Amino acid sequence: MDFDLSTIAARVEAFVAEIPAYASQQWFLYQIGIILVLFGVSYMLSLRIEPALEEQARRIKGNPGLLRICVALLRRTEWILFVALVAATVAIMRNVTWPSRSYVLSLALWLSVAWLMIAVSSRIIRNRAVARSVAWLGWIYVAAIILGLTSDVAGILDELAVSIGSYRLSALLIVKTVVLLTFTIWLAVTIGNFVDIRIQQSEELSPSVRVLLGKVLKFGLVIASATIALSAIGVDLTAFTVFSGAVGVGIGFGLQKVVSNFISGIIILLDKSIKPGDTIALGETFGWIRELRARFVSVVTRDGREYLIPNEDFITREVINWSFSDKLVRLDVHFGVSYDSDPHQVIDLAVRATEKTTRVETSRKPVCWLTAFGDSSLDFVVRFWILDPQQGLTNIRGSVLLALWDTFKENGIGIPFPHREIIMRTPVEVASTGAVTSPLKDI
Repeated sequence: MDFDLSTIAARVEAFVAEIPAYASQQWFLYQIGIILVLFGVSYMLSLRIEPALEEQARRIKGNPGLLRICVALLRRTEWILFVALVAATVAIMRNVTWPSRSYVLSLALWLSVAWLMIAVSSRIIRNRAVARSVAWLGWIYVAAIILGLTSDVAGILDELAVSIGSYRLSALLIVKTVVLLTFTIWLAVTIGNFVDIRIQQSEELSPSVRVLLGKVLKFGLVIASATIALSAIGVDLTAFTVFSGAVGVGIGFGLQKVVSNFISGIIILLDKSIKPGDTIALGETFGWIRELRARFVSVVTRDGREYLIPNEDFITREVINWSFSDKLVRLDVHFGVSYDSDPHQVIDLAVRATEKTTRVETSRKPVCWLTAFGDSSLDFVVRFWILDPQQGLTNIRGSVLLALWDTFKENGIGIPFPHREIIMRTPVEVASTGAVTSPLKDI
């Protein structure tokens, strides 16, 4: 380590030594008092103004972005009032009383404006902890620029350094790297999401191609932004070649499943075997595909459950895609009628009842066939087509069965139930007490 503690201490001591020189002056104390009074007045006024304005802002409908900005501004009503009061006070002092001694009030004005703008703009970040961190770091940097302390702060951070071979790693370089990487990656993700939304809205591209283009674009933008950020601050990327190779081998062994799922996801998007909106069955899971991700596929079932199935399963296991090449799906419903029924009439009634059922496709007429002479009934199967399997299969089968029941009941066709006849070859003796005895009781 090459920390020069004496240089750092000298810089800090020089900065601290300048504070009493300003604080001992009477005009300095006056302006500090004015600042405190103005902030107190702003805070008291905000307690009355903010609730009324917020109630009006809540009436904004259909524009969540505008509502978010308005609420962010209203949450800082005291700062808005404080900036307005300080600006008015500085204008009065420069024109009436102390034109050359409003330096502290001017600093307070610019620092307040910077804090207000950074705090509001950071609200675009959803994570509150990250938003606060960005706001404070941004304000500290702007405050250092306003106060003219950037060179001193940069010098102190640059003195905090560690030498790794011929490479010097300083705290200033780390801060620059973190700030620049954060900004460029955030910008890349924002641009990627914006373009991805436009791609998803394109009707000329297939769903699989839209998903593939969106993922490749966002991934490429993040890699490019990180490379540009590191190059901009002077980081030699060739120094990471050996390190990345060694780490890559370890990650390759430890993240085999992750890499496998990622590659499987790319294969799925390229061969278009499944796409968003398809109705699929994988094992015991039946539902429709909601989204394709880099690691998994989101499948929503009829009961509202969302299964996150690894991409690898769609490559290595048998998948039933009900809407791969055609959305038409044929379903079978089996039923039986009594032997005293006319099978020709049953077939005609079954077809007409099925045609009247909701969701049954009318472009393809249902068919009904006699399949077997059963033990207790004439067995039939009625086959029909639907276009929306994602709406459920059990419910449409139930609707067809109910339609068959109503039609057969109206036309006097019975639906038998199994019954058996038992013939006792050995007589059964009945005792006078009502108890039943039989020679078979000991068997």
